[in-house]
Amino acid sequence: MHPSSRPIARRTALLLLSALLFQMGSLAGSARAMDDSFPFQPGERLTFRLRWSFVPAGEAILEVLPLETLNGQPVLHFVMTVKTNAFVDAFYKVRDRIDAYTDAQMTHTVLYKKHQHEGNTRRDVVVTFDWENNQAHYAAGTEKRDPIAILPGSFDPLSIFYRTRMFDFRKNRQFEHPLTDGKKSVIAKATVVKREKIRLPSGTTDVYVLEPDLKHVGGVFKKSRNARIRLWLTADDRKILVRIKSKVAVGSFVGELISAEGLRED
Repeated sequence: MHPSSRPIARRTALLLLSALLFQMGSLAGSARAMDDSFPFQPGERLTFRLRWSFVPAGEAILEVLPLETLNGQPVLHFVMTVKTNAFVDAFYKVRDRIDAYTDAQMTHTVLYKKHQHEGNTRRDVVVTFDWENNQAHYAAGTEKRDPIAILPGSFDPLSIFYRTRMFDFRKNRQFEHPLTDGKKSVIAKATVVKREKIRLPSGTTDVYVLEPDLKHVGGVFKKSRNARIRLWLTADDRKILVRIKSKVAVGSFVGELISAEGLRED
């Protein structure tokens, strides 16, 4: 990698996981209670090792926390944390956390929060939802934007990943779902491009390969010709994310699953 590209690469590597989650969507079946029909359960914790080309960059963790109550209603709580390792900390320290809350039936988001600590940037984002009027309200510190109109059943950039896992990849190869980050409302789309077997530290695994549509993503994706993100999810009912890979102008980013705890029994 050319030296001038390294600062961009280090930052982009730790932000790509958020970007790819923003792009994933799904069409699931009818609303269901939080039970064994869900592919995930409270206590699930997926840990990923992140690297940019061959350079270790840090780790990302996806968690499903215990069922909670918000405004008198039961909610699901999902968390994603991203942090750089000691080497990258010396150049560009990242300690990000995203919290997403949905209704217990996984039909829409009810609250979205993001704590951003990237280099000298520190920002706390809160997106609240007014479902009676189909609006999302975005606030970042003292910045409060006018509410935006959103589509019924919209999810946020994190919880939509879990909604995606409820989709039946065997019956449909293309799917879409409304998505919002509080600043814009879009239809996220993704395609199941193939099914294959890959080798992981745990052994050979049968997976589906998904490719999200990147037309709504800016930054390095918008500037990179033929930019692409692919995700590998296990070809069972749990659809566990085991690998993430992107291709952009400044290099390749890879996230590989190194630990999976609290999984639902297949």
